[in-house]
Amino acid sequence: MTNANGLTLALCLLSTAHAADIRGTVTSVDGDSVAGAIVSLTRADGVLRQSVYSDASGRFLLGTGQSGAARLSVRAPGFADESRDIAAVSANPRPLSITLARLSKPAQVSDALPASAHAARVHLEDERIRQGYRSQCFYCHQLGNAWTRRPRTETQWRETIDRMERYGALLTWPARRQVAAALAASFDGRPIPDRQTHVYDPATAGTTLTEVAVAGNGAFVHDVELGDDGLFYSVDMANDRVYVTDLATAQSTALPMPDNGLPLHGDFAGASAPVAAFHAHHGPHSIVRGPDGRLYTTNSMSAEIGVLDPATERYSFHNVGGGAVYPHTLRFDRYGVLWFSIALSNQLGRFDPRTGAMQVIDLPAGGFWQGLTDATLTGVLKIASLLPGKDLQLLLSHHKWSGQGHRIFNLPYGLDIHPVDGSVWYAKLYADKIGRYDPKTGAISEWDTPLPGPRRMRFAPDGTLWIPAFGGSGLLKFEPDTQQFTRHPMPVLAPDEFETPYALNVHPQTGDVWITSNQSDRMFRFTPASARWTAYPMPTRTTYMRDIVFTADGSVCSTNSNLPPMAIEDQMQSIVCLRPGETSQ
Repeated sequence: MTNANGLTLALCLLSTAHAADIRGTVTSVDGDSVAGAIVSLTRADGVLRQSVYSDASGRFLLGTGQSGAARLSVRAPGFADESRDIAAVSANPRPLSITLARLSKPAQVSDALPASAHAARVHLEDERIRQGYRSQCFYCHQLGNAWTRRPRTETQWRETIDRMERYGALLTWPARRQVAAALAASFDGRPIPDRQTHVYDPATAGTTLTEVAVAGNGAFVHDVELGDDGLFYSVDMANDRVYVTDLATAQSTALPMPDNGLPLHGDFAGASAPVAAFHAHHGPHSIVRGPDGRLYTTNSMSAEIGVLDPATERYSFHNVGGGAVYPHTLRFDRYGVLWFSIALSNQLGRFDPRTGAMQVIDLPAGGFWQGLTDATLTGVLKIASLLPGKDLQLLLSHHKWSGQGHRIFNLPYGLDIHPVDGSVWYAKLYADKIGRYDPKTGAISEWDTPLPGPRRMRFAPDGTLWIPAFGGSGLLKFEPDTQQFTRHPMPVLAPDEFETPYALNVHPQTGDVWITSNQSDRMFRFTPASARWTAYPMPTRTTYMRDIVFTADGSVCSTNSNLPPMAIEDQMQSIVCLRPGETSQ
C-alpha cells in the first residue's frame, strides 16, 4: 500500500543521492579511537538533523543532501560534546579529524547522563507504590532529565503531583506522600557518578538517523503514519492538527481540524488543560492508513474516528457512541474493518468505513472497583463539564479513597489483529492483562501478564505476539497456541536502572522487534532467533518515542514527543527515522 517509489526517492534525497559526504575519524585526546560516537549535521534552521555512528576505529561517513550552512556536532558517552559551524556543506570535503575530551568535573559528568541514571536514585520500598510511581510518573514524559530533576522541596513535589493528577495521573494518598518525599530526597541538585557501562556494538556501524522537526512548544505530536503518497502524517493532540511532512525537503504542512462546535477539550471540558497548552476539541491521538488510502485517527477527547482524505485535505468525523471515553490505538483487519481500543471506558470499537457502521464492545471489568469505574465514568465527566476547567472529576473519583490508585481503570491500550485467524487482541495497561476478542463468536479471553504494564503490542507474521512491558522494563513473547509467555529483560546501562518500553513493531521481512524505550534516549532492536539486543543511542537528549512505522527502504520511524516539548534538548518534536547499516541488516 505504500508508494514505495515515492518514499524511497524521498529518503534517497536525504541519504544516498548526496550533495556531500562528511567523513572523518573521532579520537580521544589520548589518541584512542572513539567507537559509537554520534556525528550529527544540523541544518542552520535546526529543522533537519542527520547523524551516523562511528565504527570500531572511530571512522564515520555521513552522506547528506544538505548544501548550505550547518553545524557539525559529535557526542559520545563520557566525553564532552564537540561542535563546529560549517559555512557551506560542500561536495567532497576533506576528511575531518575530531578530538573529544573526557568529562572530568562531577557536575558535567552527571549532567551528561540520561534520565535513566537519575531516575534510578529514587527509592521506594513499597512495591505497590513503586509500580504506581512507574505507571503514573513516566507515561507521557521522562523523569530524571534536566527538566524534571530540578531540586524541589517535598511540598513543591506534592504540588507538582497535584498538577499531574489534574492532567490524568492517579496516585493514592500514601503514594502521593511517599513519592513526593522520595523525589525531594533524590533530586537534590547534587551530581551523581557515572555508573553506566557502554559497550560498543558493531551492529550500529553505518546506521544513519534523520530527524525532521515538525512542531515546537505548544504542540503535542503523538503518532505518525506513512501515506500512500510517501509522505509522513503525524497528529498534534494539543491543537487538533495533522502535519504532513516531506522528508525530501524537510518541510511540514499543518492541516487543522474544524472544531465542529465541540467544547474545548471535548469530553474532558471539566478538566484542566494538560500543561496549560492543550487547545483541542478533538484531541487526535493515533493515526493509521486505511486500505482506501485515507488516514484514520482516534480523536480521544471527542470519542470520534476522524478521517482525512489526503487528496482533498478534508476531514470527516464519526461519533463512536456507546458511552465510549478516550478511543486510543487503531488497526485495520484484512476485511478493511477498523478496530480500536477505548481506554477509559474499557471497550473495543469496530468501524466499517464502507457502511459507516459503528459498534462498541464492552470488555470484562475484572473487579469491583474497575466495574464501578466502567459504570460511572461517563456520568462523572458530564457532571465535571458543568464547571469547565475546575477538575470536579477528581473529587468524584474513587481512586484515592478506595486505595486503588490507577488500578480503578483497566485501560485497554495497545491493540493488534492476529494475522492468521483475524482475532482482535488488546493490552490492558493498568490491569496487567492481555485479551482476545473473537469477531465471529463474540467470545473474550484474558490472560495475566508476568510483567506489569503491557502497552502497545504487535503480532509477528507467524502469529507470535510481542508485548512491551512498560512497568516491568522488559519484552514479553506470547504464543497464542500454547498460551505461554517468555520474558526478555531490557538491556540497561547500570544494574539499578530500568527502561519504560512504550511501543514496538515487528519488521515484516526480518522479523526483528523494534522497541521505543524512553528513559535512556535509546531505540532497541531485538532479534528473536538469537535473542540478541541492539541498542541505538539517539542524537537528542530527552527522546520519548511513540508508535513505530517502517519505510520501503528499511528505515524505522517514530516521533519524539516528550510532554512538555520544552524538556527536549532542542525543544522541537520531530519525526525520527533510523536506517540500520548494511552490516546490521
